Parts: sequence; C-alpha cells; structure tokens
Amino acid sequence: MSFDPAAHGHQFFPGTASVGVLVLHGFTSTTASVIEWARAIHQADDAAGRHPSVSVPLLPGHGTTWEDLAKEKWHAWRDAVDEEYWTLRARHEHVVVCGLSMGGALAVQLAARYPVAGLLKVNPALALTSRTAAYSHLVKHVVPSVAGIGSDINRPSVAETTYDRTPVAAVAQLNILIRQAIKTLPAVTAPAIVFRSTTDRIVADASVDLIRERSAGPVEVIALPNSFHVATMDYDQGLVETASRQAVQNLMRGFGLTVETGRAAASA
Repeated sequence: MSFDPAAHGHQFFPGTASVGVLVLHGFTSTTASVIEWARAIHQADDAAGRHPSVSVPLLPGHGTTWEDLAKEKWHAWRDAVDEEYWTLRARHEHVVVCGLSMGGALAVQLAARYPVAGLLKVNPALALTSRTAAYSHLVKHVVPSVAGIGSDINRPSVAETTYDRTPVAAVAQLNILIRQAIKTLPAVTAPAIVFRSTTDRIVADASVDLIRERSAGPVEVIALPNSFHVATMDYDQGLVETASRQAVQNLMRGFGLTVETGRAAASA
C-alpha cells in the first residue's frame, strides 16, 4: 500500500494565539485519520480573533510499510512527540495535546513530563480488547504480522488508511508505551476531556476508568453513542470536532478547557 505524503504526512496549520495544539494519530494509521479534527480545532479563536497553531506529525514507522513500523521502539514515538511539543512551545505560551487511540497514550506520557494546558483524547489506548496482544513480545519471534486493525468505523462508506498488516513486534512496543502511560497518570495534572465510543473493538473501557481513577487533574468524559473506535471519522465526528473547537476556544478566552454551553455563549 502506498501513502501520499500530501494527504498522510505531517500537517501544520499556523496561528498566532497564545495556544498551540498538538494532534496525534493512532497505531498503524496516518495523519489523515485526525486531519479534520485538527482543522476544526484550528478554527477556534481568542478574543482578538487569533487562531491556534495546530501541528499534526506523522509518527515514526507510519505512512510507509508495516515492516518499517516493526523496527520502531516505543520511545521513538515519544521522542517525536516531544520534538513537536517543544517546537510549539517556542511559538506559543501554552500547548494543548490531542490524541486518538495510541495518540491518547502518547498525550498522557507527554502531559506527565511537561506542562500542558489540557488534553483532548478520543478512545485513548490504555487497555486493549485483544487478549493475545499481551503475548506479542513472545509471538513476534514466530509470527511477524497479523491482519490489520484499521477502519473500526461504524459508517459503512468510510475507511481509514492504515497498514493491511499489523507488525507483532510493534504491538509489543505499544504495550510498553501503554504501561509507561498508566504508570505516569498520577503526574498528569492538566484538565482532560475524553471522548469515548459506546462500541469500540480496539480499546477497552478500562482505559477511561484508569484515566478517571488515576489522573491528578479533572477528567470530563463525553459519550459517542454512534461511533466505533476511529470516532474522528465516524458518525460522531461532528460532535468531537465541535466540542474540541469549543474547548480550545474557551481556554484561549480564559474560561478553561471546557465545553459548557453557558461559557461558550459568554465567550461568543
């Protein structure tokens, strides 16, 4: 499978507001799965009409071949996110971190180590539904890859661009990332909004439970009743985009990371 860099590579929307936003895609996917989410957030504005910069990096091992992903270690994803964070911090006073699935786990890792103004997470991967994934560190030696896990989407006309094979070695690295993210949750003090699909065949409900129970900062959960895992491309896409844009706009206007309608009306 070939990937068009213009559609699936690093994307950047410049802005001059005090807030920069980092948007992270999921495991085996590309920036195309979160690009409309990023565009919507970029439409937020502060009281002076300024928009946030929004950076959407392509994580190492993605957008090429599954064999490339099989060679990556979990800290390569972490380091790439760190680099994008500091690039935004050089231009903006505050940074909001957004992540889908694995991107949500990376957002947790980042927020535990560096100052962030808030987190927006869509079906963050801190617990997987697959019971065999836990044995990937053993299976990788005899089974290089398994069937792809992309396009867990309720809308029949929409497909996520992902690898058609999932490298088992990379699943083992994902498990390490997940363990590291869970371990650091008590250090996350920033407010978080978690969008959670009612049906998700990739990430288990325990992910949200862990975030609620162990995060030091406030956590708001917004239900997505009509979507599966890749909710940024599913029936509740509009809800995710509208709420995220409003939350970032409220933050930039001094109301905090919230989607409360009363505050939204007051800031309009």
